[in-house]
Parts: sequence; C-alpha cells; structure tokens
Amino acid sequence: MSSSSPSSSSSAQKDADPILLSVFSNRFSSIADAMGRTLEQTSISVNVKLRLDFSCALFGPDGSLVANAPNLPVHLGSMSFAVAYQIDYLGIAGIKKGDVIMANHPAAGGSHLPDITIISPCFSEKGEIIFFVASRAHHADIGGVSPGSMPPHSKTLHEEGAQIKSFKIVEGGKYNRDGVVKHLLEDPAQYPGCSGTRCLRDVESDLQAQIAANQKGINLLNVLIDEWGLQMVQDYMMYIRSNAELSVRNLLKEVAKRQETTYLYAKDYMDDGSPIELKITIDEKDGSAFFDFEGTGPEVLGNWNCPKSVCYSAIIYCLRCMVAVDIPLNQGCLAPVTVKIPEGSLLDPSDNAAVVGGNVLTSQRITDIVLKAFKAAAASQGDCNNLTFGMGGSDKDGKHVDGFGYYETIAGGSGAGPDWQGTDGVHVAMTNTRATDVETLERNYPVVLRRFEIRDGSGGVGRNRGGNGVTKELQFLTPQMQVSILSERRVYHPFGLEGGGDAECGRNTWIKHEMDKDGKTQVQKRINLGGKASTMMSRGDRIIIETPGGGGWGAPDSSKAGSDRNTGDEPAGILHSGLLKGSLVERVANQLGV
Repeated sequence: MSSSSPSSSSSAQKDADPILLSVFSNRFSSIADAMGRTLEQTSISVNVKLRLDFSCALFGPDGSLVANAPNLPVHLGSMSFAVAYQIDYLGIAGIKKGDVIMANHPAAGGSHLPDITIISPCFSEKGEIIFFVASRAHHADIGGVSPGSMPPHSKTLHEEGAQIKSFKIVEGGKYNRDGVVKHLLEDPAQYPGCSGTRCLRDVESDLQAQIAANQKGINLLNVLIDEWGLQMVQDYMMYIRSNAELSVRNLLKEVAKRQETTYLYAKDYMDDGSPIELKITIDEKDGSAFFDFEGTGPEVLGNWNCPKSVCYSAIIYCLRCMVAVDIPLNQGCLAPVTVKIPEGSLLDPSDNAAVVGGNVLTSQRITDIVLKAFKAAAASQGDCNNLTFGMGGSDKDGKHVDGFGYYETIAGGSGAGPDWQGTDGVHVAMTNTRATDVETLERNYPVVLRRFEIRDGSGGVGRNRGGNGVTKELQFLTPQMQVSILSERRVYHPFGLEGGGDAECGRNTWIKHEMDKDGKTQVQKRINLGGKASTMMSRGDRIIIETPGGGGWGAPDSSKAGSDRNTGDEPAGILHSGLLKGSLVERVANQLGV
C-alpha cells in the first residue's frame, strides 16, 4: 500500500471549509452509527444483539473506508479489503442494483470465518455505484469441528466452519435462502469431523438484520445526497480522508522529533515462541513511514495465523489512537504508510491456513508491538480470552442435530502510559464488545456464573500501574457440554515500559467432578487447561478463567506502598462479583452439592 503525496493532501485541505468538514465527518459517522442501531435492534442472537460483536461502515466506490461507527477496530480496518475484493472479483459491472454480497473468507478480506461481512452498493440516479455500505458480525456458530466455531486446535481453515469468498445473498432484490442453507449448513458438513451451523435459525436471522442495517445506511446516504448534492458529498468524502492523512503525517513527524530518531523497533512473541518483529522507518520531511515486519515467524500449524487485512487493522487503529485530534478512522490514516509483510509468514499465511485465533489473539499482539515501537503504552492483556461452549452438529452417523453455540470474549487489564494508569477489567485494543449480562446468560444457556470479579494484583507495578485482569468462573448444568478456550498470554507476560513491571499471565482451570476409587464419593480435581484447549465437561464441572493484566509504566515510586486498585471509572465489563445470596447461582449450586 503506497503513500499519497503530501502536497495533494495539503491542497485538499485548502479547499475544504473547516465547519463543513466537521459537519460531513459527523454526518457520515452518524449514518454508520444508525446502521449499527438497526442491526442491534433487529438481530436476535446474544452475540450480536447484546454483546454488540459487530461493525458498520461506509466505503467509497473504490472500496476505501470513509467513516465508521465506534464498533470493533479489528473489523473496521480490514473491511475495506473485503469490499475491494468484491469489486475486483465481480467487477463493477457485475454488481447490480438490488444485489447484496456475503463473504467471510480471509483471502477475500475477511478476519476469521465467524465474522460474516454483508456488502451493499449504493447507486446514483444515473445508475453508477457512488458508495458501498457494509456490516460485519460475529455469528455464534457457522459449523466446523466444535460448537461456537472457535476451535482452539484447528490446523486447517475448513475445521473452522463455512468458507465464503463471494455469494450474492440477495440478487436483483430476491433473497437466496437455498444458497444460505448450502453455504452455512451443507458445505461445512462435507469435511470429516465437521458440522454445518448448529443454529441456522439464529444465523440466518442475524444475516437478514445485517441486510436491513445496510439498507438503512443506503437510505440515509440518499437523504444526505438529496440535501447537499452528490458532488458536495463526494468532495467532502475526499477532504475527510485528506484531513486524516495530514493528521497522521503530523503525528509521524512529531514522533521522529520527540524520540530524536527516525528508526523505531519492537519485538514480542506469541505463546508458542513465534516472533513478531517490527521495524519502522520514518521520513520526517513528508511524514511518511515504512512498517517492515521482516523477521516475523513463519505460518504456524495452529490457528493464530493472522490474515494480512487484520494486520492493517491493527496498524490503522494504533495510528488513530495516537493522533491527538478528533478524526474518524478512515483510509486516509493509512495513506502515509507503506507496509511490508513477509509472504508465508504468520501475518500473511496461505489460503487454507487456520486463522480463527489470528483475529482475536495475534491482532492484539501486533497492537502491543506497534504501541511499544512508538513508546506510547505498555502492553495490555494482549488477548480476547475466547470462551465457547455448546452442543449439537453432525452425529456419529453424519446426521445433523440442532443445538447451539455460545461465544464470548472476556475482559482483562489495559496497559499504563506516560500519564495514565491502566484500567481494570476492560475489553482492550482490537475488541470493543460487551460482556453478556448475567441474567441473559443464565436464562438462555444451561450454565451459572459463579464468579466475575477483578483479579487484584495482576496488573504490572510502576509509576503508573497496569490494569488488573478478571476472574470468571462458570458452572455447567448439563452433561456432555463441549467447552473450548482459545487464549494467549499464558506463557509470555504483558510487558511494562520505561521501567514498569510486567503483568501477570492468564490461567485457565477445569474443576472436574468424578467419582473416587470407591465409586461412591464424588471428588473434585483441578486441571490446568493451558492456553488453548477443548474438552467435554459434565454436569457440575466448572471452568475458571483468570485473564492477564496490563503492563506498568515507569519505575515504581517507593514512597507509594501497596497495590491499591486503579482509580477511575468502574469498568463496564464487571457485572457480577462473588456468589450472590439467594440468587439462581446459589440455589443451583446447592442442588448440585458443590
């Protein structure tokens, strides 16, 4: 991705009215936000409706990002690759009015397979494509080898569920349900040991909600064009990008001046020892930068390979975070940046490589590394702590059995910085989802929440302390529940910076109930699951997930003893702490005798 000329950016700024620049920036963002509210209100799954694991955005006719709602950074930076792929694959002439395109394949700009992107074109009165709108949502189950479609030990892409490079879910205004069933239910079940989606009804309903959200965006874009005229709207689309580009160029110049060097470097490791290495060279004259990931380890026989589009997401997110002015995250943020990713590496794997963990684990490590190179912040928990459980799918005879898949990410600690402490119990960096409400979780699934509390002492010490992780304990109420955990930072600690201490690693524990040798007495056994595991749990079994903290910043001040919890806003993710007296949790626990 090559950089634009700084002169063209400066010229565009001279032509733009600063007041109208703000007006259009907010109008574009509000359209994306309205798309998100439509998706939230019309979806039915816990994952989309309540956890808000989705993103909505507007794109230019070339597929470049114009504006987005404040959803998930890992989606927003990579969705432009998905739109651009469809333009290249189908051709502009192959995209007609009334068409809606569905895709999720990493080679087609996808992040991981559960994230399904729905893309709709917006046409002018003359029949030309003037915008694209798109929504990406994480669906709770799209098939594969395990419920939740986030298998911790997948080695090939087909084990992770349905693979779709380009499918017109709506063609000429007609919904193609047969194609939906084929892509989501039939095709994934063709592979040995794999199943189609275990909850087609939920997935199909959420896809239709995405289609509705896109139409909302198209309607509002037409209102904006009617109000201001197409030329004015398109001009300010370009001005907004140019403004973002100029802001990033100024940031890069400032960094070179502040650090008194044009060369930045950072390196860190995944838990299997795979290195991710980054060298950044800044041209302080024009404010451009070259991001070189040479030295990063090769593709792994695991699923933390990271699609190239997700790597770009991490970069654009970090640049946007470091810019001091209020600009929408858009393609202009990447205009001053050229990125080199070694082919065949962990960050640019082959088409059939497993990638489900790359989107939720490796993306977080890239974020930490970029911020480390810029000396912007200590490492956050570097993980999403992906928990899935469920049942159903293909039985031993290959027949489909309806079931369900549940998925959630779990909060941890954020890293401290030069003038702030890390925050306890938050979803950090590339994720921005909610925790599932306790009442919703216990009402909809055969599970009770035993504990959800701050993991005191897990943040790194320092002049500014890192945020603490959390402890979450779930107990299952039905036999034969397949439970999986896909996590990182169980080996390598989230690092501190400028003398700050490292944070504590995470830990996943299975409390297993089994009979003693006498066959009469029930005993508990504690089993360390490691970072990536899947097992069949029985009635009464529990999983305890202790998430990592964030690194500290600066050498600790010896005059301030103790490890007081970080001050500031109470983290929104902490909804349930301890075993509540008289609650459903306690009543069921008493019935189970645990």
